[in-house]
Amino acid sequence: MITFIIGLVILIVGAAIYGSICERIMKPNASAQTPAVKLKDGVDYVPMNKWKNCLIELLNIAGTGPVLGPIQGILFGPIAFITIPIGCVIGGAFHDYMSGMISLRNNGEQMPSLMRRFLGGGVYSAYNVFVCFLMLLVGVVFIYTPGDLFVAHILNGDASKLSAEVMMVYGVIFAYYLAATLLPIDKIIGRIYPIFGAILLLSAVGIFFGLLIEGYPLTEVWEAGIANVHPYGEHFIPIFFITVACGITSGFHSTQATIIARSVTNEKYGRLIYYNTMIAEGFIAMSWAGAAMGAVNSGLATNENLFKQAAVVVGIIAQNMLGSIGGMVAVLGVIVLAITSGDTALRSLRLMIADALHIDNKKKINVFILSSIIFVVVAGVLYFAKTDASGFAILWRYFSWANETIAVFAFAMIAIYMFKNNMPYIMAIIPGTFYMYMVSTYILHAPIGFGFDWTLSYILAAVCSAAYAAAIIKFGKSLTTTRNLR
Repeated sequence: MITFIIGLVILIVGAAIYGSICERIMKPNASAQTPAVKLKDGVDYVPMNKWKNCLIELLNIAGTGPVLGPIQGILFGPIAFITIPIGCVIGGAFHDYMSGMISLRNNGEQMPSLMRRFLGGGVYSAYNVFVCFLMLLVGVVFIYTPGDLFVAHILNGDASKLSAEVMMVYGVIFAYYLAATLLPIDKIIGRIYPIFGAILLLSAVGIFFGLLIEGYPLTEVWEAGIANVHPYGEHFIPIFFITVACGITSGFHSTQATIIARSVTNEKYGRLIYYNTMIAEGFIAMSWAGAAMGAVNSGLATNENLFKQAAVVVGIIAQNMLGSIGGMVAVLGVIVLAITSGDTALRSLRLMIADALHIDNKKKINVFILSSIIFVVVAGVLYFAKTDASGFAILWRYFSWANETIAVFAFAMIAIYMFKNNMPYIMAIIPGTFYMYMVSTYILHAPIGFGFDWTLSYILAAVCSAAYAAAIIKFGKSLTTTRNLR
C-alpha cells in the first residue's frame, strides 16, 4: 500500500503547491463584478453560495468516469497510483481552473464562445460541432450507465436488455434531466444537489476507509515494474490515459466550469470551486483504483471482471467493504455521479446551441422547444446503444476519445489566453501537447480510426503533437501583446 499512499501524498501536496501557483498567476480580484451579479437573469446567471457552487461543480464533473475508468485502468498496474495524481495536479485541475476563470472574466461565455474569442472563427466552428456531439454522448452515457447500475444493483434485475424495468428507470432519469435542463439552475440543481452530495461523499469516503480497514493487498510499483503488465496486452500509451480520462484530465470538465462561472460571486472562490474539486475527483479515482486492485488480489474479482464488467465490480467492492446497506449507499453514490453529470451536460448542450444560433434563453418557449429536440435525439441514440449488440461499446469509444480531444482544444485556448496576458503559457502547452499525442495515437491505431500499426501511429502522433505545439506558439506570437484580454 506504500505506492498508493505515495500517490495520495502527491495528490494532496501537489495540489497545495501547484494550485497556489495557478492562483498567483491568475491573480483573482475580489472586487471585480462577476457575471452572476452583472448579468443576473434568474435562469442561468444566478448568484449562489461558494460551497453550493463547489458541490455542484464536483457533482457535474464526476460522472462514472472516475469510478469505471480507474477500475479498468488499474489493470495497467500500480503505476496508475502515480500517474493519476500527477496528471490530476498539473493537467486536470489546471485545465478546470483556467477554463472556469477565463469564462468568469468573459461574462460567463461558454467554451465555444471562448474558442472564437481566443482561437478564431475557424477553430470555433470545428469545436462547436465537436463539443455539441460530445455533450450529446455524455447525456446518453449518463442515462445508460446509472440506469443499468440501478436496475442491476438496487432492483436486482436484468439490465442487459431493454426490458420494461429498464425503460421505467431510464424514463425517470429522462424526466429529471428534462426538468434540470428546463428550469433555472437554482430551482433543481441548486436545491437537490446537497442531498446528492451527501450520498457522493459517503460513498467515496466509505470506499477509501473500507480499503484501509479491510487491508486489501495492493501491489507495489517496484514489484510490478513499469513495463506493460495489462493482462490483455493493451498499450499503456495511449489506452490508459483514454480509459482513466475523468480521473486525470477531461475536456468535458471545461464545459461544466463555464456553467458555474455564471453563478460564482467572487473570483477568489475560483481555486476552491474549480481546482480543488478536480483534486477531489482525483481522490475518488484513486480510491476506486485501489479498491479494484485489492478486490482482484484478494480473489473477490478477476481481471476479466475489471476489463469487461467494471459496473459489476462496483457492486462487489461496495458490498464487501461496506455491507449490504453501506454497499447500497456506495452504489447509489456512483449512480449519483453519473446523473449529476448527465443533467448539466444536456444543459450545456442547450446553452451552446442557443448561443450559436442566437436563441433567446430568457423565453421559456424557446428553452422548451430546444430541449425537446435535444431529448428526442438523445432517446434515439440511447435506443441504438441498448438494442445493438455492439452499440454501447461503439458509444463509449467515441465518448472517451472525444472527451480527451476536447481537452486538447481547451488547452490551446488556455495557452493563447496566457500568452496574451504575459503568463507562463508553457503550463498549458505541455499537457495540451501530451494529450494531443494520446488522442492522435489512439485514433491513428484504433479500428474506428485509421487502423495503422502501433509503430506508425506513434511516429505520426509525434508529428501531430509537435505541429500542435508549434502552431499555438506561432499563433500566440502573431497576436499583439499590448491588448490585455480578461
